[in-house]
Amino acid sequence: MYITVKYFGQIAEVTNKDEETVEVIGGQVSDLLEVLNTRYDQLKNEDFQIAQNQELVSLETALTGLEIALLPPFAGG
Repeated sequence: MYITVKYFGQIAEVTNKDEETVEVIGGQVSDLLEVLNTRYDQLKNEDFQIAQNQELVSLETALTGLEIALLPPFAGG
């Protein structure tokens, strides 16, 4: 399955990309994250949330084949 991944803020700085398409074997968000952690070793040290189709999801969430976004923590104020 191919997933479009969008990166924001410090996550985009780690990957040097705003967006890319990633091939994932497996059906959960955790499977995608495993691919990304292999590709971008520094990503393991970053704090972020994962959104699928504009809703925050857990690692156990099934991939839908649509859009995933990695969102850095936001400063409140």
